[in-house]
Amino acid sequence: MDTFSLLGQGLMVAMDPANLLYALIGVTLGTAVGVLPGIGPALTVALLLPVTYKLDPAGSLIMFAGIYYGGMYGGSTTSILLNTPGESASIVTALEGNKMAKSGRAGPALATAAIGSFVAGLLATLGLAFIAPSVVKFALSFGPAEYFALMLLAFMTVSAAFGESTLRGLTSLFIGLALGLIGIDQLTGQARLTFGMPNLFDGISVTTLAVALFAIGETFTVVAQRNMGEEKVETVKGSVWMSREDWRRSWIPWLRGTAIGFPIGAMPAGGADVSSFLSYSAEKNFARHPEEFGKGAIEGVAGPEAANNASAAGTLVPLLTLGLPTTATAAIMLAGFQQFGLQPGPLLFATNAPLVWGLIASLLVANFMLLVLNLPLIGLWVKLLSIPKPWLYAGILVFATLGTIGADGSTFFIGPVPVSFGFLLLMLFGILGYGLRRFGYPIAPVVVGLILGPMAEKSLRQALQISQGDPAILFRSWIAILLWVLAILAVALPLYLRAKGKGKVLAQFATDED
Repeated sequence: MDTFSLLGQGLMVAMDPANLLYALIGVTLGTAVGVLPGIGPALTVALLLPVTYKLDPAGSLIMFAGIYYGGMYGGSTTSILLNTPGESASIVTALEGNKMAKSGRAGPALATAAIGSFVAGLLATLGLAFIAPSVVKFALSFGPAEYFALMLLAFMTVSAAFGESTLRGLTSLFIGLALGLIGIDQLTGQARLTFGMPNLFDGISVTTLAVALFAIGETFTVVAQRNMGEEKVETVKGSVWMSREDWRRSWIPWLRGTAIGFPIGAMPAGGADVSSFLSYSAEKNFARHPEEFGKGAIEGVAGPEAANNASAAGTLVPLLTLGLPTTATAAIMLAGFQQFGLQPGPLLFATNAPLVWGLIASLLVANFMLLVLNLPLIGLWVKLLSIPKPWLYAGILVFATLGTIGADGSTFFIGPVPVSFGFLLLMLFGILGYGLRRFGYPIAPVVVGLILGPMAEKSLRQALQISQGDPAILFRSWIAILLWVLAILAVALPLYLRAKGKGKVLAQFATDED
């Protein structure tokens, strides 16, 4: 009953006219960037970080969550009509959805994706509301040793879950940890790695790093590829609606995808790409017409779309309750919380309960908004695909630069020329982002290392001060031991799930091709 009461209070916050506007802006932007190939929700949230730093925290975070949900919705449009997944979570949707579009059934494919996303998002958000308080009660027993083990779990999670190589993930993580050492030491007050530059005393801005790596680095990558050709977009013929047979074949995959996606998203080693591949594999195993898979089976769109949207809600469980990001967008949202002086975790539910429950309740509102935006307005979103890439990425570059300079107005002189310090860091980290992409290194672990690195260092040093230097304190509680074990599993589990899920999919498609 307490959960219902808190959720009701959250709905009052979410239904505030200003917050409704923020939610509408978020889901609209999220759908738009989901439709545009290569522009994901992580990049969009990163772009908006410097713009929103003086806005209302609740409204800004509601907008970020709307972008996250909207990006998952919009990604299906590109996958179905263009056969170009914007994110890894939409790869499976492209496999069956584009086949449906080529056979003249783009409308039902888009409809089952949108309705499945709505059903999954609604059920998963309710799951988030009921599970989060239990996780918070558990996390309130954490001390410095437990928090260090939790940070270690986060490090292992992002290193293994992002990208295809654990070693490259660890390399990206250590870059972020090194950047996190810059600034004033939290316990001694001594300057570290600042090279005598007062602008570095406060450390590296998470906002600047996130915008540079995601937006500037992506722009440099697209320019370097020199691939600005137009893609063929499949047309939407007839009504964007489903027949009775389509409904009959879709509703069970929607529920099954939700059941697969939410727990995997809530796991520290989960992710929408893993859940969508496993959902696709499950749908083919349970299908009454498995011979249709690879040729445009509607179950292959309904299940994975529900799974990746349920996974998005599941991702918010560790983020809000433990401060543990398990996706790139969650990492940027964590930076958004810190931008407003908020630290996700159990204490956030006690000190900022209206904000947290307003954010959770806003996801319910956002789901209804997205259903309205995605079904009747599909023609509008398709037109976004006609925007020339040079214009699109030039706009991103200008917007990111102006936003970051506005947030950091400090300057220094190179000779007689004044240069914004924020702009210099933006370009340097943008080049770093391009280099990481160029050689296949994941981006998100760098941001996570910068955010969580100082927190892990502080917890470790506090634990060792309490024990007077005895490292055994890190393993004395069963919670710390459990987190250490989970950290080990966080490396092994994503490798196993990916190999199992993707291996089955690839084997099935190899059989279909034969």
